[in-house]
Amino acid sequence: MPREFFRNDRVAAQLRRLLAELVLDLRDANVGDVAVTDVEVSRDLSHAKVFVNVRDETQVKTSITALNKAAGHLRGRLSHAMRMRHVPALKFFHDDALERGSRIDELLAQLRQKQ
Repeated sequence: MPREFFRNDRVAAQLRRLLAELVLDLRDANVGDVAVTDVEVSRDLSHAKVFVNVRDETQVKTSITALNKAAGHLRGRLSHAMRMRHVPALKFFHDDALERGSRIDELLAQLRQKQ
């Protein structure tokens, strides 16, 4: 019987939970108000893509840059919280799924009005 969960999925879920707390504790003003939405971990557990949603649209670039600069610090804090030999390297990306979803909703609403 195949395993239902792979190790990288379990590590990604734990990283998402811990990073959500750690990002809130960052004292960098450039980070702003961000929420960790998803984490994708490579199969060899050496790299992690962290997707964040930035509340203020005008501050997306500065927030992502500040998070990538703080990645080493966050990785160090994760190494104390997780029981792993090697914590994955972190790379932060903007998650624009909410914006794309709202845009699709707007387009569907326009189509309904035309009918």
